[in-house]
Amino acid sequence: MKTTSTLMALALAGMLYACGDSGSTSGSTETNGAAAPEKTEEQKAEHDNKGIGSITSVTLNNPLDEGMVKAGKDIYDLKCSSCHKLDGTRVVGPGWEGVTSRRKPEWIMNFITNVDEMLNKDAEAMAMLEECLVRMPNQNLTEKDARDVLEFMYKNDIKK
Repeated sequence: MKTTSTLMALALAGMLYACGDSGSTSGSTETNGAAAPEKTEEQKAEHDNKGIGSITSVTLNNPLDEGMVKAGKDIYDLKCSSCHKLDGTRVVGPGWEGVTSRRKPEWIMNFITNVDEMLNKDAEAMAMLEECLVRMPNQNLTEKDARDVLEFMYKNDIKK
């Protein structure tokens, strides 16, 4: 029994170590007087915090569209609620409370519709993956579905 506990503790420590900092350091890069290279689309998207994907602009509803809120809640209940709670509680993924104040609407929708690309290239998404240790599966939501979920997220944050 003690051996099993020790092995489990070592395995957990190994997983945490493997997911930690790879030893890279950030700092400035010298260009030796040359012009800075043009940023890629991913770097531009990351810089403006809109994420990586086809969503570049979102027009928010004021007041919220209750039909979209209901559709978003239905999607949440079906595809999201097993991993995400509406408060700040982290289950498999992070809780949704306050997400609309932490992330731009474009970033949220790009993450929902383009999760694999975001987890591979977006710094904020990669940081969440390091924290949660589980990749969000692609739920195959359309842009309309993602917009409905976003509307529901705003409604959830208003209630808090």
